[in-house]
Amino acid sequence: MIGIIDYKAGNGPSVLNALNKVNAEAMLVSDPEMMLKMDALILPGVGSAQATMTSLEDLNCIEALGEFVFVLKRPFLGICVGLQVLFENSEEGNAKCLGFLKGNVRKFPADKVRVPQMGWNKARFLVDNPILIGLNEEEYFYFVNSYYVVPQDDSIILSTTDYAGEFCSMICLNNIFAAQFHIEKSGEAGLTMLRNFVGMAGKSFGKEQR
Repeated sequence: MIGIIDYKAGNGPSVLNALNKVNAEAMLVSDPEMMLKMDALILPGVGSAQATMTSLEDLNCIEALGEFVFVLKRPFLGICVGLQVLFENSEEGNAKCLGFLKGNVRKFPADKVRVPQMGWNKARFLVDNPILIGLNEEEYFYFVNSYYVVPQDDSIILSTTDYAGEFCSMICLNNIFAAQFHIEKSGEAGLTMLRNFVGMAGKSFGKEQR
């Protein structure tokens, strides 16, 4: 069963609809104990990093998230703000985030590009990975973002996208996957990625997948 974390700042129903299209067994979850029973978890996101963190704190699920990712080592997928909050902090309101990954979140330069970025843009995949099976080296995905992540460790970057220069649009570290683009709104490429993620549920991630 795939659990979609259902919180005030998220867009869980949209992700659930996309998973239904790939015939995945999925449900919205907001209880920490239920989260730990899932085979895989997805953290969707819209809005701000601080609103997301506040919602996760209100659900008392941050400790459970850490256990799911680092102790149980089950597949985890962050989408949009669900990517950003995995890092240490965000320039958006100087928000303190989960800190699962080292790095921070910065704002696009409004003097160079329209902020937010909104619409289709190309992701260029840098390495092979099971979540990319069936995808080309470059694919278009749907973005809505004013901020982007800057990982401390470049080796976790799975794809880059050009908007005011190259930025990290997807990461992977062991069982952690996360994308800046809205996978659930990205047509067949997004559905292919979701199928691949669903296929990972129940598999061991004791060894690095990159």
